[in-house]
Amino acid sequence: MNYARLILAAAFAISSAALQAEEGWSRFRGNSASGLAKQPIPTKWSDKENLAWRTDLPGKGSSSPVINRDKVFLTTYSGYGQAVESPGDRAQLRLHVVCLSVTDGSILWDREFDAADEEQAVTKRVADHGYASPTPCVDNESVFASFGPSGVVALTHDGELKWRTSVGTGTAGFGAAASPIEFEDMVIMNASIEDGSVYALDKKTGAIRWRTADIDRAWTTPTIIDLPNGNKELILNQKGSILGLDPATGKQLWSCDGIQDYVVPCVVAKGDTLFCSGGRSNKTFAVKAGGRGDVTATHLIWDVSRGANVTSPLLDDGYLYWSHDKAIALCLRASDGEEMFRERMPTRSRVYASIVGDGKHLFLTTRDAGVLVLAASPEYTEIAVNRLGNPEERFNATPAIAGNQLFLRSDAALYCVKKEKTD
Repeated sequence: MNYARLILAAAFAISSAALQAEEGWSRFRGNSASGLAKQPIPTKWSDKENLAWRTDLPGKGSSSPVINRDKVFLTTYSGYGQAVESPGDRAQLRLHVVCLSVTDGSILWDREFDAADEEQAVTKRVADHGYASPTPCVDNESVFASFGPSGVVALTHDGELKWRTSVGTGTAGFGAAASPIEFEDMVIMNASIEDGSVYALDKKTGAIRWRTADIDRAWTTPTIIDLPNGNKELILNQKGSILGLDPATGKQLWSCDGIQDYVVPCVVAKGDTLFCSGGRSNKTFAVKAGGRGDVTATHLIWDVSRGANVTSPLLDDGYLYWSHDKAIALCLRASDGEEMFRERMPTRSRVYASIVGDGKHLFLTTRDAGVLVLAASPEYTEIAVNRLGNPEERFNATPAIAGNQLFLRSDAALYCVKKEKTD
């Protein structure tokens, strides 16, 4: 036996697995919550071009897919509320965590859960997003999914339930939205709507490690940032203020006056500079992290009456980009908030998916008129509009990028876009 060759092969296998993991998409808007990947994605696709596979899903949902190595995870719901006109029996509502193969889209397993009695009855407003809106997060051992008032669940990559923990049963408006994120040996869950708190849960047991109360009207997914001094902060944007917390303990470190309205978009960051947006009047604040106490007078860099109410921005090469929920493609200069462009997207419907990019291109997903592809440039340059599926499908979910693949999720199916090999 050639031991040198065997060792080399083993090393290659390990490095390949590590590369797959590094190129994964572990949480809502990717590993760093930026929405940005650095792998080239096709700019044109259709049901017949650059489509690797399409898989029908066991129910509806608005959560984004997350990817770890060769597996894709997402959530759905079934049994109730598939149609507002004939919703069915509320007692039949089922919640699903689904695992698919990255390679061919085959469903590897589908784990089903009962819903809590506190879940809202379906209305047109609730049905717009459904009962599976929060995006899971995944590490190399487990996948963690939130179903709002029905709790947070943890499963192995083989679909075995590890634990299920309640973080409150409150409901409001469209329903749950905030997604879990991982930090070291904890899962952090903004349960502002369910309990007015943010929780840290033990990854192995689901036990509550810490809980910070008085989180007000925040549908947003938190962001963890690295400071220049090596410390980390948990950033949470809520009604009235932007908060910096210690992610290890939940202790509040600082606050800055912010949006005087409910908040949905994620905070994006460049180093210790935070870009915080939201509110029905569309505000964006640039804030320096790392302070202590009330830092409004010392750490607020700029604020402008631009941004979006629902969708999160993407920061790329000094510019902030949005697929605005009012169907507007928007760009601001990150240094001062100056507007670079503001152009109508190809739909009259609301937009719920946040923008993602590959470093050269921007992908703006509409609900009913395809994906608008733009150049990642402060000069508005339209490259393509790509459609998939049938006209009845609605694309509410933010796309995911892993390797050179773009994953698009509708309320009926998951699609994998990948450049076709040429001879």
